[in-house]
Amino acid sequence: MGFYDYSAKLMSGQEVKMDAYRGKVVIVVNTASKCGFTPQFAELEELYLKYGGQGLAILGFPCNQFANQDPGSNDEIQEFCQLNYGVTFEMFQKVDVNGPNAQPLFEYLRKAAKGSFGNKIKWNFTKFLIDREGNVIDRYASTVKPLEMENKIKELLGL
Repeated sequence: MGFYDYSAKLMSGQEVKMDAYRGKVVIVVNTASKCGFTPQFAELEELYLKYGGQGLAILGFPCNQFANQDPGSNDEIQEFCQLNYGVTFEMFQKVDVNGPNAQPLFEYLRKAAKGSFGNKIKWNFTKFLIDREGNVIDRYASTVKPLEMENKIKELLGL
């Protein structure tokens, strides 16, 4: 199975197949509202506003698995993201990214692009970059700011 074979639920509860992003460059990121990396929402939104019209999609997945840094409900998380960071890219319902209840998309991503902890996700704001054909190109650690990915994003967008 590849990236386009998976699906996830938006904050609204609507199931979305990753196939809906076919032909786009995609960033999949596990997020948290109460993390030292939470300000990365601003840079993610900046990238989305700059390149969304040229084929970039950003998919945010709240996760509470790392030091309970996203304990709120899906509605609370969505409101936080919009009020504090003006997030307009797609946010999905809260998921687990590691362990027996991991969202299947993250099981796939972890295996497709292993990190320093093997196929486990180490912390919030781990970012996966996927090309227009659905290939996982790279995995970026939490410490990598989204704007540091800009040149690779532009390359994949053909800019």
